[in-house]
Amino acid sequence: MKIKSGKGRIAVALSGGVDSAVAALLLSRQGWEVVGVHLRLGEAAPPCGRLEALGRALGIPVLTLEAREAFARLVLDYFAAAYARGETPNPCVRCNEAVKFGVLWDFVRSQGLEFLATGHYLRRERLPDGEIAVYRGRDRGKDQAYFLQRLPRSLLPHLRFPLGNLTKAEVRRSFADPTLPSLSPCPESQDLCFVREGRYTDFLRTRRRLGVPGDFVDRRGRVLGRHRGVDCYTVGQRRGLGLPAREPYYVLEILPAANQVVVGSREELLAPGLWARQAVWLAAPPTGEWTATAVIRYRHPGVAATVIPAGADRLLVRFAIPQGAVTPGQAVAFFDGDRLLGGAWIEGRL
Repeated sequence: MKIKSGKGRIAVALSGGVDSAVAALLLSRQGWEVVGVHLRLGEAAPPCGRLEALGRALGIPVLTLEAREAFARLVLDYFAAAYARGETPNPCVRCNEAVKFGVLWDFVRSQGLEFLATGHYLRRERLPDGEIAVYRGRDRGKDQAYFLQRLPRSLLPHLRFPLGNLTKAEVRRSFADPTLPSLSPCPESQDLCFVREGRYTDFLRTRRRLGVPGDFVDRRGRVLGRHRGVDCYTVGQRRGLGLPAREPYYVLEILPAANQVVVGSREELLAPGLWARQAVWLAAPPTGEWTATAVIRYRHPGVAATVIPAGADRLLVRFAIPQGAVTPGQAVAFFDGDRLLGGAWIEGRL
């Protein structure tokens, strides 16, 4: 399919899956001259010839960007180092920030293109005053705003998200379009694309030496049992601790320097707020104390919060209702209704 360009040239990140293929199809129909770009990150590649078949069906060129070294340096090394610090990293947030809208965007610009589109479920709208705002995707089950909380604000004029106002069912129906007659859907992408088999700890062993067994302790320092290594646990974890008790224990804190995992009751897991660092804003950076809905992990429903600047690079976030499993290394996203305001990395609980 070849549609005469009316809007200019745009790069579309093509994974070989349904979402990115439909994004390219929709943009072509809107009059864009589409150039497909496939990021090679090290995960399993699409079936042989699939990207070429997509390109032929859509009438677009498809470029491949070799990004395995950058992905290893910016995402995999970050992932392993975070666990060594006793944190639970979020590689998807990191990958979007550093690779998909960092390395990929640099490549797109080097090709003389000024626009980039992806198959993320996210809405982008221009407000009456000219400001560009980002909102949750219409399909709440597929909404990816949390993972895109660290988009550079300066990049928003150059981005397009064609699937933001569609449901997954509508996207699948579009994929059945006669334009794409011979392509069967790929499996949905999964969390931790670089962990294909086994557990994340198996992957960590390929990057560095794991921690050694140590003590489970309570808040008073009383030894309750032995753990397998601090890398094997995350704040909020209940299963797999192997600690006999009348009421279940939860991981409250990880102390790599002492090689201890602090556990306690579900009530002890609740926190009135958190500290965060390295905020990125998709709206005008707030000044002074302000309120927002804080989302502290993917699928978290969000909680009303007061956000207070605490120095040049830190935020103090107080929840209206205490929240469980505030996890260092994860990201907190801030919303005003459906509008994504920005996000920051969680340092720890109050």
